Amino acid sequence: MKRFKNLLILSLAVVSFMLAGTAAKADTLTLTLASPYQISGISDLFYFTGTIAYTSTDAANNGGVTEYLNGDNLVGDAGLTLDDTSFNTNAPLSMNPGNSWTGLLFTATTLPFVDNSLLLNFYTGSFSIVGGPDNQSGDTLASEDFNIQVTPEPSSLLLLATGLAGIAGALKRRLIR
Repeated sequence: MKRFKNLLILSLAVVSFMLAGTAAKADTLTLTLASPYQISGISDLFYFTGTIAYTSTDAANNGGVTEYLNGDNLVGDAGLTLDDTSFNTNAPLSMNPGNSWTGLLFTATTLPFVDNSLLLNFYTGSFSIVGGPDNQSGDTLASEDFNIQVTPEPSSLLLLATGLAGIAGALKRRLIR
């Protein structure tokens, strides 16, 4: 009986090792925006900086392959003016495993805030890096979403009225004493 028990334990151990395969891991290009959510009191120019890092966890691939950064795909809501010139001129053309780059990726400009309307005060968008194993590839390598919140500043007349109300209240209190 003891022999059968040992044989059963050994068999289960062998089957467990056979079923437990190693997870396939791939090369990874990550994109991290330093400030994916930005807020301003008026329409403004927003600067989006970030880090592109290339880590390789694929041991079977001799530490990974060179990834070519062939461009980007920058999209956003209507009302945003987007400019990716800084990425196209400053980012590396390719990256090897272990490399990283930090810099200005793109800028966004919002429409002026009109009539205290809440229709155009929140904008969303996405920035993606396009490339692959050669300089003709067009795969999406990494992507990150961004948001812009434009909070209206009170109008000058509202600020003046608030100030005058405060002065009137102070004078009234002084006269009552």
